[in-house]
Amino acid sequence: MVLILESHAEGRWIPAGSTAREIRSAIDGRVVARCGGADLDFAAMARHARMAGGPALRRLTFHGRADLLKRLALHLEANKEELHALSFDTGTTRKEAWFDIDGGIATLFAYASRGRRELPDAPLLAEGPAEPLGKGGKFLGQHVLTPLTGVAVQVNAYNFPCWGLLEKLAPALLAGMPVIAKPATPGAQLAHALARLIIGSGLLPEGSFQFIAGGTGDLLDHLTGQDVLAFTGSVETTALLRNHPAVTRNAVRFVAERDSLNAALLGSDATPGTPEFDLFIREVAREMTVKAGQKCTAIRRILVPRALEGAVAEALMARLARIVTGDPRREEVTMGALAGLDQREEVRRRIALLRGECEILHGDPDSCAPLGADAALGAFMAPVLLRARAPMAAARLHDTEAFGPVATLAAYEDLGQAIELARRGEGSLVATICTADPAISAELTLGLAPFHGRLLLLDRDSAPESTGHGSPLPGLVHGGPGRAGGGEEMGGLRGVHHHMQRTALQGSPERIAALTGQWLKGAPERSPTQHPFRLDYDTLRVGDSIRTPARAITLEDIEHFAHFTGDTFYAHMDEAAARANPFFPGRVAHGYLILSFAAGLFVDPAPGPLLANYGLENLRFLKPVSPGDSIAVRLTVQSKSPARQPHYGEVRWDAEVFNQHGETVARYQVLTMSARPGALSAAAE
Repeated sequence: MVLILESHAEGRWIPAGSTAREIRSAIDGRVVARCGGADLDFAAMARHARMAGGPALRRLTFHGRADLLKRLALHLEANKEELHALSFDTGTTRKEAWFDIDGGIATLFAYASRGRRELPDAPLLAEGPAEPLGKGGKFLGQHVLTPLTGVAVQVNAYNFPCWGLLEKLAPALLAGMPVIAKPATPGAQLAHALARLIIGSGLLPEGSFQFIAGGTGDLLDHLTGQDVLAFTGSVETTALLRNHPAVTRNAVRFVAERDSLNAALLGSDATPGTPEFDLFIREVAREMTVKAGQKCTAIRRILVPRALEGAVAEALMARLARIVTGDPRREEVTMGALAGLDQREEVRRRIALLRGECEILHGDPDSCAPLGADAALGAFMAPVLLRARAPMAAARLHDTEAFGPVATLAAYEDLGQAIELARRGEGSLVATICTADPAISAELTLGLAPFHGRLLLLDRDSAPESTGHGSPLPGLVHGGPGRAGGGEEMGGLRGVHHHMQRTALQGSPERIAALTGQWLKGAPERSPTQHPFRLDYDTLRVGDSIRTPARAITLEDIEHFAHFTGDTFYAHMDEAAARANPFFPGRVAHGYLILSFAAGLFVDPAPGPLLANYGLENLRFLKPVSPGDSIAVRLTVQSKSPARQPHYGEVRWDAEVFNQHGETVARYQVLTMSARPGALSAAAE
C-alpha cells in the first residue's frame, strides 16, 4: 500500500498534490509513499502559529508545558510500535530504530523532567542573581527570559526522522514557542506517522505544531526577528538558508547542525591487549555501521599512532568482517541499507574522491551480497575501511564526507600532528579520545576542544557507563563550530533559551520581585499571623518573613561546640594564633555554629506542614562573629515550586544572619518541602 503523505496546516490535514515525489523502500526499491506537491499557504501557516499556537502555549507556565511534554511522551511510548513497523523501509534494523524512535521519545521525557525540576511554575524565567545598581539597594538589574512571540521553523535531515523532529520540538514547546516541522523527503513516511500521532493525541494547543510533507515554498519569506530557523543537513543548504534575504534582513535566529568529519584518536599507550585498544576498535566499528554510517556524529577519521597503524587496521578489518548486511527485518542482520539508491551512489562518488589519497583496506563499495535481499533493488553497501597514504599531505581526507559505512585510517607521528590532523576537519560535532594516560588526555583535550562541540574521553573507567561517541544526549549540547555549523541544540536548558529573549530589567526590588515571583532583598516583607513553618504550601506567600530575637554567643558556646564536634581549628581555640590571622580579630565562632544557632532561632519545633529541610545553597560567611557578639535572623520565603507529587511543594527561603550592629554575618538559602492542604491527614489515614 502506497501512503499519501499529508501536511498539517491551519488545523487541517492537506494531502499531497499531483506533483508529489515518490519515496521508495531502502530494502527493495518499491514505492512506499508519495510526498509533496500540496498547495500550502505558508504565510497563513506562520500567521496561524503566531496568532493561535503561540498565545495558547504562553498562557501555560513552564511547568504546564513540561506536563504537556510528559503526556505527549507517554502517548508516543504507547503507540511507538507503528513507528517501528514503518522504520524498516528506511533501511534500519530494530536496534538501530531504537536510537531514532525511542531516543526521540526519551528526549521528550528528559525535557519534561528538566522543566519541572529547573524552571519555575511561572511565565518568565529570572536568569542569575539580581545586580545591585544603587547604593541604597532600591535600584536593581535582573536578567529575565521570555518566550519569543514567533514560530520555530525546523527543517530536519533524513537519517533520524523521529529523533531529529522531537529533539528540536521539545525545547521549543517548553520555551512556549509553536513549531512548523519539515522533514527531509527520504524517510518522510516515518516523520509523517510521528506527526499524526502528535496531532492525533489532542494534547497540543491548536496551532502549536504544524507539519510540512514536501517543500517549504516561500515560508522563509515570512520569517521575522521573533522567529527561529533550525536546520540539520548539508553545508550547501545551510548557506542557502542562512543567506536567505528575509533571514538576513530580519536577523532571524538560525541554528545549524551540518556536515562533520568527526574523528577518533587513539593514544600511544593504548597498545593491543589493553582495554583502551579494544574499546577503540569496538567504538570505531560501531560508529561505522550503526544506521549504515548515516549519522552526523559517525566517526569518519581514525587517527592512530604510526606504530599502531597495522594493529588497528588488522583488528578493525576482523571486526568489520563480522558485520551482516541485509534485510533489516531479519534478526541475523546487523547493518541495514542506506536511505536509497541515490544516497548509495552519492557515497560511492565520495569514496572515489577519497581513493585519490587513500587505499581500500576492507570492503568493496560496488559489491554487496545482502542477506535476504536483492542487491540490485536495495541500497545496500558493505562497510568500507580506507587508509590515507600520506595524511599530512591529504586534502580530501579532511573535506570529503562519505555519508555511509565509510571511515579512513590515518597515522600520526606525535600528539601535535594528531591535533593538527583533527583540526583540519575545520570543526566537528564530536571526537573520541581513547587513552588511559592523563597527560595524553589533557594535551589532546586542550588541542581539540576549540574545534569540537563534544569530546568523549573513553577509557576502561568510563566505558561501562559510556553512552558512546555517536549518541547526543538531551543534557549536553549537540552542535559544533565551523564546518559543523556553529549551532547548539539541546544542551539541557540551553536549548530552551535559544527560543527566548533575554531582557535586562531595571527597577526597584519590589517591582522586579513582583514580576519574577522571587523575593529580593529590599522588596516588601510580610509578617504572617502564624510562624511560616505553621503555614501549608498553598497558604505561604512569597515575601512571608519572620525576624527572630537575638542570641548572644559566648566563649563557652564556642569551646563546647569545638569539643562536641571535634572542630578545634586554631581560629576558634587559640587567641594569639587567631589574632595573627589577617581575617580574624581574635577567637571567632565556627561558621557551622552560627548556622546551628540560627536554625535554633527560626525553627518551629512542633509537627506541622513543613516536612523536611533538604539542603542549603549559596552559603557565604561574610563577617566573623566574636565571643560576646549576638546574632539574629531574617527568614523570608524567596520562591515556591510545586513538586510532581500533589502532596507537597518546594519552598526556598532566604536566610540572612545579622550581628548586634545590623551587619550581615552570613547569608544562604534553605530548601524545604512543605505539605499541601490535607496531605498530613491523608498520610495519617
